[in-house]
Amino acid sequence: EQARLELNGLFPAPVRDLWLEIGFGAGEHLAHQVRTNPDVGFIGCEPFVQGVAGLLRHLEADGTSGRVRIFPDDARLLLDRLPDASIGRLFVLFPDPWPKNRHHKRRLIDAETLAGFARILKDGTEFRWASDDMDYVEWTLERVAASGAFSGPEQRSGDWPSQPADWPETRYEQKARAAGRAPVFLRYVRIPR
Repeated sequence: EQARLELNGLFPAPVRDLWLEIGFGAGEHLAHQVRTNPDVGFIGCEPFVQGVAGLLRHLEADGTSGRVRIFPDDARLLLDRLPDASIGRLFVLFPDPWPKNRHHKRRLIDAETLAGFARILKDGTEFRWASDDMDYVEWTLERVAASGAFSGPEQRSGDWPSQPADWPETRYEQKARAAGRAPVFLRYVRIPR
């Protein structure tokens, strides 16, 4: 068993909070959050080199790379190493829906991953999730409700919260809208332990 990471000193200057984005794609959303939250440190997880390169371009253009750490692998490997109640906000935006039934076991949202999210999130903090795949939306609603660790949207199709004001449109969101698929934005809050 590997020890938990020591997060003190992760950034060159002290930060008020630490936020995590899993699967940041080309980095538009993460770069926006970094730009608009100057007192927050960020960890971004993205296994694809093109996505990491996209985020680095955004950060270099903004001069904000000092408050971001990149984990270029499967985020589940990092979850096990993060300390309890160390994350102040979690973003999972447009994860791969693995639409074929035989591939559902590959979906990020499952009981084990949600237990990891619950462990690392501070009480009362947000877990934000988005998708344009309605099967994955229903899947996520069911599993998050079953976890018992989060309060948030009820499982009523079509009764979705609107896109948060501080959530810029990503290229995946643009692709979904161009294809006529309406994105769903879910906001959960970690129930106090």
